[in-house]
Amino acid sequence: MPLPQAIRVNPLDLQGNIAIGVSLPFNGPAGPFNSTYSTQDQIKSNLVNLLLTNKGERIMNPEFGCDLKNALFEGITESTSELIKNLIITSVTLFVPEIQLIEILVEQASEYNNNSVSVTVKYKMKISQTADQVTVQFI
Repeated sequence: MPLPQAIRVNPLDLQGNIAIGVSLPFNGPAGPFNSTYSTQDQIKSNLVNLLLTNKGERIMNPEFGCDLKNALFEGITESTSELIKNLIITSVTLFVPEIQLIEILVEQASEYNNNSVSVTVKYKMKISQTADQVTVQFI
């Protein structure tokens, strides 16, 4: 007889209505911020924040960020796509260790502009094995 599988849950998610962090974009109804109430939502916001930040932009943490915007000035080629993937892998490993990367897709967003790109990061949360993805467009 197979053993039942245990589902791991972050204890913060059991708190109910206690905010865990801040979501993106910053345009909440109660001031400039929206709160997140689950670790899944907060991890997604943390990942988007990491992808949109260049190194040196974060005060007191100059190494935070992916530098994806800088890679776009190279023009999107096969080697640039690999560079973008490597930047994401390195940064996520360091700054969002709660997730396991599944796939990174780098696609040219416009056939007329080879400096616009759509980046999709598919991942799963290590604690619950819940899969999710984020897509960020740089135009």
